[in-house]
Amino acid sequence: MKLYDYILSPSCYKVRLMAALTGVKLDIRPVDFHPGAEHRGQELLALNPAGSIPILEDGDLILTESSAMLVYLAAKVAPSWLGSGGAEETARVQQWLSFSSRLTASLGGARLHEMLLRPGDFGALQSQGIASLRELEAGLVEQGLHGMGFLASDRPTVADIACFPYVVLAPDGGVSLDPYPAIRLWSRALRSLENFIEMPGIHRLHELKPEPHIEPGKV
Repeated sequence: MKLYDYILSPSCYKVRLMAALTGVKLDIRPVDFHPGAEHRGQELLALNPAGSIPILEDGDLILTESSAMLVYLAAKVAPSWLGSGGAEETARVQQWLSFSSRLTASLGGARLHEMLLRPGDFGALQSQGIASLRELEAGLVEQGLHGMGFLASDRPTVADIACFPYVVLAPDGGVSLDPYPAIRLWSRALRSLENFIEMPGIHRLHELKPEPHIEPGKV
């Protein structure tokens, strides 16, 4: 499999992370996203007319949406990452996969504004990102009340990997994670997984503060 990749892209990273966690070997094709804008060039537009990355090639198959790539990798080699197959858990996985696009648009947009000076309403992007973090925090607290530490199950699924990168990189866009102890505990759990790989800004020991504590009855 070939991944057209930019090292600082959270969307690309989530595919690299999923591949590492499932033992899939990727042929990495670096893309000069910034400042070269290679993703807008003729070669890559022929693969993805939307002009975005990542792009995953596997034989004749070309995927251009990162969530689809996560599902494909899991279905191909590690179906347990898709959940148990039950109706309720499958629906939760799909719901959080869809939710991840809101994180990309809001927290990801704020990060691009700060790091690459991408035009946009910075305040609105931050506000939307904070609203998404509050929703994620509430979801994780609710899961915790049922003895589950991950978004859709008692074990990580593709839903967690889809949401993880843009959440933990929220501070790059000026959005603090300090108010969200459930998110920080969830992040620690994911960073402790066997075969977890890092990207710039996301380290195995990225957060050196004491482990968060969630008071009963508080969301």
